[in-house]
Amino acid sequence: MPPSLALFLWLILTVALLSWDPAKQSTTSPALWVPVIWMFILGSRLPSQWLGGPIGQAAQALEEGNPLDRTISSALLLLAFGILMSRSFKWGSFFGRNLALTAFLGFALVSILWSDFPFVAFKRWIRDLGNYLVILVALSDRRPLEAIRTVLRRVSYLLVPLSILLIKYFAQIGKQYQFWTGADMYVGATTSKNMLGVVCLISGLFFFWDTVTHWPERRMRRTKRLILVNVAFIAMTLWLLNLSSSATSTVCLALGCLVIAAVHTKSLKRRPGLLRAMIPACFCLYLVLAFVFNMNGQLAGAVGRDPTLTDRTKIWEVLLSMHTNPLVGTGYESFWLGPRFQFVQQKSGLGFLNEAHNGYLEVYLNLGLIGLFLLVAFLVASYRTICRRLSSSSSLASLALALWTLLVLYNCTEAAFKSQLMWVVFLLGALAVPERVTNRVRSVAAVAAGNADAAQEVPFFLETTGQRR
Repeated sequence: MPPSLALFLWLILTVALLSWDPAKQSTTSPALWVPVIWMFILGSRLPSQWLGGPIGQAAQALEEGNPLDRTISSALLLLAFGILMSRSFKWGSFFGRNLALTAFLGFALVSILWSDFPFVAFKRWIRDLGNYLVILVALSDRRPLEAIRTVLRRVSYLLVPLSILLIKYFAQIGKQYQFWTGADMYVGATTSKNMLGVVCLISGLFFFWDTVTHWPERRMRRTKRLILVNVAFIAMTLWLLNLSSSATSTVCLALGCLVIAAVHTKSLKRRPGLLRAMIPACFCLYLVLAFVFNMNGQLAGAVGRDPTLTDRTKIWEVLLSMHTNPLVGTGYESFWLGPRFQFVQQKSGLGFLNEAHNGYLEVYLNLGLIGLFLLVAFLVASYRTICRRLSSSSSLASLALALWTLLVLYNCTEAAFKSQLMWVVFLLGALAVPERVTNRVRSVAAVAAGNADAAQEVPFFLETTGQRR
């Protein structure tokens, strides 16, 4: 098939899928396209890169950024802020319910004062603020649970088929080559095989969760069509994941599906406390085995990967030898700039590097032990929020718990505690958002009328603070 014809068919099928999606709701707000577009950019390429800009960026480009990218991100940020203001969003209540995250973002802003590149750090802080604003657009929707489903479904509809199209018919875009060996690397719509792995991880996890939560209604005609679409996208996602050769995403997808399935089993539904204790215990056990007993190599070999974690251990040794300020770091998103960036490229001998391939180490280098402590405090607070949702039988709880589990594990070998797709998707289930007045009024009416389905979305907000009606 000629590439131009394949592109035309992809465009027609994408429009048809978005228009006649069996999961489409008539009450869906047009404002949800703001987080969809933002997450599409995070999960694929910057606008300038789609227009032919470089994928691998030099130090000067990393410092200056791109005017087109900056203009589009600023427009989306302002749109998100305007939508929230039009909904009379309760900012004070939001900050109060997310104290750990507020402290982390506040410290990141203050760290600009000791950055070697304060203007660049400030621009990046403003850009990353957009992650939280666009997520709040979805969470403050009249029907937040359906808004989350819509956003994740649309992002998957756009990224997964587009990646297949680029790999099969536009290899000059969908394929790269390894720096030393010249071996093929499939990247699809993204900029690296690891990013393609993340897209597959998020897509596969969402469609599995959506299928599990809709399974009790599988005899309904609409639900049958929805599950059929889900299965088709799960198959496409697994095909892409195999091409990406991302071991971390493969292991995380299997683990995430296991967590979702476990939450929905009858035995663990009756004993949610057991699952709440098991996940942190298993993660702590992994940390002890991997880093205290230095079993990273054996654990990687058990899944058929390089014992050096594809040279990650060498990268970590080089970065830790640089002796940055252990307490406050180098300043927000400032480590990979200037002389430090040049030093790492020369010292590591591993080609182009602009991340630590460990989220915790990345935060330590930029914000020191204080920033790392505040991040961990937010992770602990978000875990407590998610566990309260388990007790209230919220259908979002299983997805949020799986995402939390994958985030803390994924960041042991990748850096995702920043402006990346995995972090933004995690925020959908982790943030505690104040209830809208319209939701409260509608839920009271639904309870009075005995409509359990309409009232189900109220605990999504109230459970975040432990309140009970």
